[in-house]
Amino acid sequence: MSQLAEPAMDFARTIKKAVPHQRVIFTVHEMKRLGRGAAELLAIAEDLRHHDIELELRAGPLRGGYDPSGRGAALFAFFAGMAESERENIREKSLEGQASARERGRHGGRPKVVDDDMAAYARSLRTNGGPVPQIAQKLVITSGKNKGAHPSVATVYRILAEEADSTR
Repeated sequence: MSQLAEPAMDFARTIKKAVPHQRVIFTVHEMKRLGRGAAELLAIAEDLRHHDIELELRAGPLRGGYDPSGRGAALFAFFAGMAESERENIREKSLEGQASARERGRHGGRPKVVDDDMAAYARSLRTNGGPVPQIAQKLVITSGKNKGAHPSVATVYRILAEEADSTR
C-alpha cells in the first residue's frame, strides 16, 4: 500500500470500529494509487471486506463504488489481475525496446567521461609515479557537456582501481 494510503486506511478502520453500523467509504483517485501489484491490491480488497469498508474509485476504467461483499469484491479482484497483466505487458515492451536499441548500437545511460586512450594515459602516468591530483590535471574530457574540463580526482582513482581489479 502506498505511503499515503496506509494512514488513510488506518483512519477508515478506526471510524468503522468506533461506529460499526455507519457506512464507511474509502475513496481513492485511481486504482493504481491504491497498490502496485495484483497481490497487494487483493490484500487491500480483503482488508476492506474484512472491515466492511466500501471502496470508491474516482477516475480510471474502474470508476465507481464497490461494496466489499458479493459482486464488488469479485469485480475488484478481476480488475486487479488485469492491472497486473497490463504492468507486465508494459515491462515486456520496455525490455524489448531496450534490446532493439542495443541492436542498433544505442545504449542508455550517461555517456562515459573517460575513453580508453585517456585511461591508458592515466595508468602510464601513475606507473611513472605521478600523484593522482596531477594526473587529473593532465587529462582533458573530449566529449559531452564537460568537454575541455578535467576529470575529478575520484574519477581518476576509479580508472586506476578498474585496472587493478582487472589484473587480479
